[in-house]
Order: sequence, then structure tokens, then C-alpha cells
Amino acid sequence: MKEGFRQAMAWLHTWTGLIFGWLLFAIFLTGTLSYFKEEITRWAQPEVHRQALQPSHDLEVAQRYLQDHAGHSGTWFIRLPNAREAALSVGYRDANGGPRGFVSKTLDSHTGQPVAARDSRGGEFFYRFHFQLQMPHPYGRWLSTFCAFIMLLGLVTGIITHKKIFKEFFTFRPGKGQRSWLDGHNAVGVLVLPFHLMISYSSLVLFMYMVMPAGIMASYGNDTGKYFNDLFGRNEAPKAAQVAAPLVPLPSLYAKVQALQPGARIGNIQVQNPGDSNARVTFTQSAADHVAYRRSANWTFDGASGALLSQGKPESAAMMTAFSFAGLHMGNFAGPWLRWLYFFFGVAGTAVIGTGLVMWLGKRQLKHAKGGHPPGELRLVEVLNIASMSGLLLAVAGFFWANRLLPMGIEGRADWEVNAFFIAWGLSLLHAMLRSGRRAWGEQLALGALAFALLPLLNGLTTGQGLNHSLQAGDWAMAGFDLTALGTGLLLAWLASKMLRSRQPAARRTPRAVNTPSSETAEAS
Repeated sequence: MKEGFRQAMAWLHTWTGLIFGWLLFAIFLTGTLSYFKEEITRWAQPEVHRQALQPSHDLEVAQRYLQDHAGHSGTWFIRLPNAREAALSVGYRDANGGPRGFVSKTLDSHTGQPVAARDSRGGEFFYRFHFQLQMPHPYGRWLSTFCAFIMLLGLVTGIITHKKIFKEFFTFRPGKGQRSWLDGHNAVGVLVLPFHLMISYSSLVLFMYMVMPAGIMASYGNDTGKYFNDLFGRNEAPKAAQVAAPLVPLPSLYAKVQALQPGARIGNIQVQNPGDSNARVTFTQSAADHVAYRRSANWTFDGASGALLSQGKPESAAMMTAFSFAGLHMGNFAGPWLRWLYFFFGVAGTAVIGTGLVMWLGKRQLKHAKGGHPPGELRLVEVLNIASMSGLLLAVAGFFWANRLLPMGIEGRADWEVNAFFIAWGLSLLHAMLRSGRRAWGEQLALGALAFALLPLLNGLTTGQGLNHSLQAGDWAMAGFDLTALGTGLLLAWLASKMLRSRQPAARRTPRAVNTPSSETAEAS
């Protein structure tokens, strides 16, 4: 019975991993990139230059601009620059402007005028794709949440299947074909197992309102807005009194927040009914200040008098637990070194998924090696493996190349960057269908190596902010991106050389490597 249970878990681990592995690879890779969402956006908009952090001055600049250009709007939004974001961003509701009636501008804090930055989604694209998969709401979120459940299931069944999991962690036999892939899969999986369990489970916590909505519907019916207001401690804005009243200077309210919470970093400022006697100004503390989101970390003032009206809600133990999982998943609190650790753990998770897909195919290809042509379903899996892994890397590189090569003034420029991503991904699928497996792998990896390695040069030629400039200026967001692209290119070049090298004939392989797999490998079939 015990072996039968482990065999069942191995079967579940294998087949759920195959069916959802291609999508999980994309979710994990784009989620990993999202840990540097702000830095990617900084690279994608080189026209936005980093300046000294002066919150009071920036608030004065933002307020002046909004009063001059959005005095008619009922809601203003301000996002201050911080250690990771160079932009001073303002936005406002305008029924006649922007998508969904919203206008957003990036301001130069010295001149107070909008910066003519290229239209780009930057890191926001990868962040949104990670959990929405470029699908209409809410279908993408449903699918990504189900994939998170599959990932959690895969981790649990993997632990059950590999009874010698910690022993195998210290075992790696290079040059042994399937055995080497299995050793690498096990070692990397065990190394980052706690991180992957946390990421998978916290994904379900983040979208619990979608996965288990019965309690919410019983209490709120279809009024989900009220649910989120209660969840995040937001108060409904009063209606405008239609009585003109000047808005209190925002720097003075910022000084009050600093007196109440010394050293608090402010993430967002929202102004409701500006210029009205019923104006409200809400300061929200940056998520970087705490691991968990805290509803108490916001302050609402009367915009006409400057009086403090409310200060968030305290957290219950249950809410603090849920918000802690959300904070751990997103990693907004992480400093530079911890963020890099998140990044490498995310890369490791992507590698675990990729090696699992390669092992599934490799084992079955060995079984059919003597029979001539493999079954069509194996060829299908091979094509999808290539397109979902090396093809996705080409798509990412294509997005960045489009960012630098598309004309600045082209209409819908940000959308064309996204189109370039999917065009490159689609072409990689076509290439994988037309070329033999090993050649397709090698050629796509080689092209990806070239695309990533040349990105720093392309950046320097098109913006004048190449590595020679960014390193000298201490612009580590720009330099870090270029160095990471260069490192990625070198890694892909090494992998391409492995794939393009002549393959050892199957007849010369040792029988043990093919015919005597470990018990765990046998169970995974």
C-alpha cells in the first residue's frame, strides 16, 4: 500500500507537472523579473533621471501642477520618488482623457513640467503578466491561481515521491544524461524548497477572495467595493459640498505624518474633492517599510483645515498573518541583497520546472530510441518545451529590444512593445516546429545569448547611458540591468554550445545510465 501510494503521488507529480509546466515556467520567470519591476521600468524610461529625494519639495511641485492642470478633477493621485523609483508621478480622473478616464504624468521635480519619457509599460508588463497572463479579467487570475495550486501540489507530491530527498541533495553526477538532469532537479528543488512552498501558498492567500468567495458574498453580496474598503481600511469619500475652499499645502500635511510616524516613507497620496470644503487627503505608508501590509499605516486629513480625521485600523492576528504572506510573496520590503536572493530563488524555481519538463521528454525519447520515429505526442511536447523555455527568453529579449528601437512618437508605443514580445514568442514556436529538437534548442539559445549580450551596447548607442556612463554616475538600476543582461547572454551562450555540440551516439552510452534508473525515476514515469 505504501509503495502504491508513492507510485500514485509520482504519477500525479509527473503528469500535473507536464500539463501545467509550460505555463508555470512563464509565471515563474515573469514573477522573478517582477522583483526588479521598478529597476526594469527605470531602464525602459531612460529619460526619467534620478534626483535627490526631497518629499516636501516634490509634494509642492505635484500640488502646483495638479492645481493648474487638474483643478476640475474629483480625485488626484501622487506617487513620490524613492530609492528604487526615479519618477515623480501624478494622476487624476478625467472623463475626457486617457484610457478608462485616467491621466498619468511623470514630472521633473526641478521644472515642475512633464517629462517627455517614452511610452512603455516597463516592469509593470512582467508583473501583470505574472498573474493575469495577458488575459481579460478575471480569467487570467483564475488560471494563474489554479497554476499556483498545481505548483503547491507538485511540491508536496515531489516530497512524498523522493523518500531520499535530502540524501539526493548532496548527489550530482555530471555527464550521465537523464541521471544528471534528475540530480540537478532534486538538488535545486531541495535547496529552495521553503521558498517555493511559501510562494505557492501565498499565491493562494493573495487571491483567496476569488478561490473561496462564499464568505464574502454572504456578508457583502455583490458589493465587492465595500469588502475591499473594509479589508484595506479605506473610508468612503464624502460627496463634494460644492463650496470652494483652498487645499491645505501638502508639505504641511507631510510634516504632520512625520511627526506622528518619524521616518515613515510615503508610497502614495490621494486627494479627493480637491478645492472643495469636503476635500480629503490620505497618505499611505510605503510597503517597503514593513513585511506585512498594515491598515494602520495611512493617515487621512481634512483637505480644507488640515485636521487629522483618521489613522487606519489596527490589525487582528488573522489579518496580520494573511498580510504577512502577501508581503512575503511580493517582497516589497526586501533590500537590495534580499531582493537578489529572491531573484535567484525565483530563477531556481524556474529551473526546477524546466528540468522536470526536459526529464519527462528525455526518458520517453530513450524508450523509443531504437524504434525509429518517436510518437507524434513526444514531438509535440518537444516543440512546446523549446517554445515555452528558450522561446520565452527570446520574447523577453524582444520586449527590451523593441523598447530601444521603436520610434518615440509612435502611437500605442507601449502596446507595440508587448506585441513584439508575443511576436518573438510566436516565431520561436514556428522555428521549433521546423527544426529538429536539439538544433532548435541550440539555435534559439544562441540567438537569445546574442540578443541579451548586445542589450548593453544597444542601450549605450540609443540613449548614451551605457555601462561606461551608468557605472561612473553610480546609476545602479541602469548598470545592474545591463550587467544582468550581459550575464544572461553568457549563460545562454554556454547552454547553446552544449546543445550545438555533436551528441554522443546512444550506442556508446553505458547501459546503467539508460537501463537502471533510480527507484524515484522509475516511479516518476
